[in-house]
Amino acid sequence: MTTQKLLFLVNEDSFFVSHRLEIGIAAKASGFDVVVAAGPGSGAAQIEAAGLRIVEVPFDRGGMSPRRDTGTLAAVGALYARERPALVHHVTIKPVLYGSIVARVLGIPAVNAVSGLGSLFLDPSLAGRARRVLIEHAYRGALSHPRSTTIFQNEDDRSVFTGARLVRPEQTEKIAGSGVDPERFPCTAQPTTDVPTVVLPARMLWDKGVGEFVDAARRLRGRARFALVGRLDDTNPTRIPLGTLQSWVREGVVEWWGHRDDMPAVFAQAALVVLPSYREGLPLALLEAASSGRACVSTDVAGCRDAVQDGVTGWLVPPRDAVGLANAIAGALADPAERDRRGQAGAARARAEFSRAAVVDAHLAIYERLLAERGPRRPT
Repeated sequence: MTTQKLLFLVNEDSFFVSHRLEIGIAAKASGFDVVVAAGPGSGAAQIEAAGLRIVEVPFDRGGMSPRRDTGTLAAVGALYARERPALVHHVTIKPVLYGSIVARVLGIPAVNAVSGLGSLFLDPSLAGRARRVLIEHAYRGALSHPRSTTIFQNEDDRSVFTGARLVRPEQTEKIAGSGVDPERFPCTAQPTTDVPTVVLPARMLWDKGVGEFVDAARRLRGRARFALVGRLDDTNPTRIPLGTLQSWVREGVVEWWGHRDDMPAVFAQAALVVLPSYREGLPLALLEAASSGRACVSTDVAGCRDAVQDGVTGWLVPPRDAVGLANAIAGALADPAERDRRGQAGAARARAEFSRAAVVDAHLAIYERLLAERGPRRPT
């Protein structure tokens, strides 16, 4: 029997490592020949070390250049024709849009992962609304592939897509994010330092609520160390300039630790984890923090409220509300026993509802079903 090839198409190899690597490893163990086609990042060596083959594809992640995007579409078409996969799994916006077009033309079953609605769905400007109309039209065409399943991480996002008729409800699934590995993120005791550390783990984007976090830190100056933990993202339209980050550090209001590969250690030294994002799919950082036994403060928006239960595993505040955020952080810092109670509840919930093993199994079941379905075959 010929080994079936599964091809992942992702905009950046490091994103595949952080969010899909275990799925690729499990697919290989179940008999697939796994290929990861991705834009260049810092994850290629780790992908190859896991025994998966990687192919570079040019993705202009944050750009809107028709010339470059046409080149990307052509590169994806050539890749699929050359690799001839039995199944493709598209992750993030451009891979979903371009990969689905090619997969439909070639009759390849496709899995589409909508990790979140992204900055395009948050921009209230006239230009932003115009771009959203174009993206919705593109999604409607891409997700209509008859042999495809689109995975959402929360019910809000699925409702947006089905309500706008971007995808048929029967072609959707909800899977709780990327899942968390409790062995890598064990529940640890609360730190006992005199000055607690409050951590925001995310890329340095305005849409992650970094500005509100810094404002809250100013209001609570002296009560804690406030640390931003995450990399710059120069391709994102809501990126925070390096100079702005450096000015906050010089001011002494926050520390910026940059990208960290040792997030279990980061969470172990945190008294509280904060993510005041404007919208998410299902934020992996909050699941990892919860698994580590850390109570979280986040916003009452799609994705975040799926990860944090207000009053149970953490605190939810309105988005874009620095005063409300500061008050929630202050209340959490003033009550270590309550922080510990909610942290323990979060750790139990992470293991019961968000285990990576369950997420991996759910993906493999979708692969099996799509490959078993009868439908139009790829031209020979």
